[in-house]
Amino acid sequence: MKKKRLLKSLFIFVGAVALSISGLYAQQGVNQYIPVSPRQTVEDGIFWPNGQMLPHFATPAPQLDGFDLQKAKLQLEEKTMILSLQGIINKKQPRIFLFDHSGEGKGKWPRLLNLTIREFEPTEYLKLVEKYKDELKGVILYDRAKSDHYLNLASTVAGLEEAIPVSLQLYDRLKQQGILLPVLADFTKLPYIKSTEIYEYMFQKYWNKCTHRLLVSLPPQRGFVRDMAVASGTAIVWLDPRVWRENTVLRKFLKTMKPGESIITGWYAEERSGIGLAAEYGLSTIPSDFYENATVYAGMQQQIKYPEVPKMPELENKIYLAIYLSDGDNVQYCQHAMSELWDKTGRGSIPINWTISPGLVDFGPGLLNHYYSTATLNDFFASGPSGMGYSLIYDAHNYLWNATSGTDFTPYAKLTQQYLEKSGLRVITIWDEVNQEQMAAYAYNCRYLYGLTQQDWEFHPYKVPTYIQNHRLAFVPNLPCYASGVDVIYSFWKDTIAGFDGSKPIFLSAQGESWKMGPDNIVALKKRLEELSPGNIVICRGDHFFNLYSQANYLPFNLTLSSKMKITSSNATTNVKTVADGTPCEGHMWVSKEKGNEAWIQFDFKDEYLINRYVVRHAGNAGMPKQLNTRSFTMEVSRDGKKWTRVDSQDNNTAPVTDVDITPVQGRYVRLQIQDAGEDGIARIGDVEIYGSISGN
Repeated sequence: MKKKRLLKSLFIFVGAVALSISGLYAQQGVNQYIPVSPRQTVEDGIFWPNGQMLPHFATPAPQLDGFDLQKAKLQLEEKTMILSLQGIINKKQPRIFLFDHSGEGKGKWPRLLNLTIREFEPTEYLKLVEKYKDELKGVILYDRAKSDHYLNLASTVAGLEEAIPVSLQLYDRLKQQGILLPVLADFTKLPYIKSTEIYEYMFQKYWNKCTHRLLVSLPPQRGFVRDMAVASGTAIVWLDPRVWRENTVLRKFLKTMKPGESIITGWYAEERSGIGLAAEYGLSTIPSDFYENATVYAGMQQQIKYPEVPKMPELENKIYLAIYLSDGDNVQYCQHAMSELWDKTGRGSIPINWTISPGLVDFGPGLLNHYYSTATLNDFFASGPSGMGYSLIYDAHNYLWNATSGTDFTPYAKLTQQYLEKSGLRVITIWDEVNQEQMAAYAYNCRYLYGLTQQDWEFHPYKVPTYIQNHRLAFVPNLPCYASGVDVIYSFWKDTIAGFDGSKPIFLSAQGESWKMGPDNIVALKKRLEELSPGNIVICRGDHFFNLYSQANYLPFNLTLSSKMKITSSNATTNVKTVADGTPCEGHMWVSKEKGNEAWIQFDFKDEYLINRYVVRHAGNAGMPKQLNTRSFTMEVSRDGKKWTRVDSQDNNTAPVTDVDITPVQGRYVRLQIQDAGEDGIARIGDVEIYGSISGN
């Protein structure tokens, strides 16, 4: 039942903004300041402001130097040197691209992202070092014979010193090639043999020189994401939390990191003990131990372009089923295995909920934008567990709470909100469960969410129920969770679906292993379920599922998702439908040049609802200058479209997003009236959401 990682997938598949977060959040419900993706690119070096979890790199060079590590069949010491070289050189500007595992096809991502690569011959790896030797300050010597963990120590110090880690033999080979570099640190004389001794030495001597915003947990034999570690000046460690002495040393690193500001990449010797230990300290992990060329992909255009959101079906007495594919928190899955699944037959013909990592905003915005730009209206993206990075609050396998306090959980929830908004993700899949305090933290801090799922492992003595938090946010169990195929999902719900009497809608959520199922399997599953209850099965996008659930249960839902809604506006240079198409990006923005009080947008929801909240995303939410945000505006509600009641007004607004809870009021119509459009007098509205519940409840 344990979650599988890309090591398995490699065998199966072979395969900012200048973000300022000062005053990031105001009081809930009033002008909640939400960060957005940056428009600018980095000209030189790395861009890593506070509030941004991973560094952004400069735009890759017009032509990259490529090298195929698999073809070259390098020794471990040689491979570690080349990967560290990539980190040092790409820190200034990405110029080295390394090929290794690529089940999706060696040249697929470079082709999709328009990267031009000139590949060195497999025997020319020393020529690659020679080309960039003038940008290196020296070498870090180590002796692998004593322990492989010296590879991590030497790589860590190499990043701090802008050097490359080499063994004595490799150093001699460099000198024979005419690559003469001074020795900046010599670890060959160190007496340490045990991993605990080596990492204790690293902690005492070098940890204070490393960034504490990032820790890379990586086996010394594994090269992936080492370039990011070296470039960012972080420590690379490999300690097993299940071993008491190693656990003790690892805790020394973790307790000096800051929840909500620090993150871990790589992986662990064992999943639940590693993720769980990090969760104890309020830290999350982005699984990435097989993620390639992080320093290249983190240099792509950072602006995320959310896909358009279709209107949801009208609520009927039917069976609504949301099916999630697992492991999207794992960025190497997004890079490799998901890329293969994405191209399979059946995708687009039926709604599928693809989990994906919000961390790709930093780690690989080009990858995220590729999925978004090629998505159909039936492809919905949800955050992998349990938000910005994998955090295992409750370990259902071991009946262990790794974190219990909602207060301690809050920094993670706030961080998650930032990256949900930056990545456009409205649903989270939680591993495994959270308590009431943590649900409250999600509800209070993650207002961008429509809903969350929780894992319900089948060996529980009970079934996890659906919870509603703050009268708005549903936590629905995945039953079954992490199913090993569509047959498991079919068997689990067969009797419920066959016995459906049509008296009221029912909502079912399930999660399947991405390694065991894909779009074609889900299409086949839909046909089998239809035979059990013809005409009653609605396979759902996650955003539709949670809004329909809220509607059915008399909770507030996003009324602008209704297919019956009609929008009108003052004269505009863009189509009025863009004001509620679910994406606030610049190309989906409502723009009007009307002056003064003449710019307006009106919504007719056809039926009356109890309106309780509105959200307006301004120009700044699309990464445009804050001076272009709508400055002054009012919100009005009407029952007949003639007599209007002002429910809120905003003056001197500078926030990119206005998110306001209002005193609930009955209404069919809602009108946004703009008094001051911003610095240039042009009104720009990226997206509007209106929330309400069925009238009278």
